[in-house]
Amino acid sequence: MPAIAALSDQPLSLDAHVAAVADPAHGAVATFVGLVRDHDPSVQGDVTHLEYSAHPDAAAVLERVVAEVEASHSAALALTHRVGLVGVGEPAMVAAAASAHRAEAFSACRDVVERVKAELPVWKKEILADGSHTWVGIT
Repeated sequence: MPAIAALSDQPLSLDAHVAAVADPAHGAVATFVGLVRDHDPSVQGDVTHLEYSAHPDAAAVLERVVAEVEASHSAALALTHRVGLVGVGEPAMVAAAASAHRAEAFSACRDVVERVKAELPVWKKEILADGSHTWVGIT
């Protein structure tokens, strides 16, 4: 069972995720913090913030993905993805993976982030400085 597998409309704490996977048997913790940037190369204009919307099944999908990666890597995982408004410079996703050795911790952290990006039914609306917006990942 993952230490954390959650969606949140509150600011994210890297320290809380690292603490959630801490264990005397773990010699390594790898982390990832995905930050909102002020631009999107495919969009003209400056991004001021993002608005994330989640499908009603998103929490269950997130828990399943995190648990599967945790089991396949013999690692402890904690991952939270933001929903709602997230400003430039704020974390949109935080992940921590702990294992006995660094290679497994790095691998588990990368795998869980990539799977969440690919499988989590969350949509991103980019709000631009001129008041316009664009949806990312929706065709």
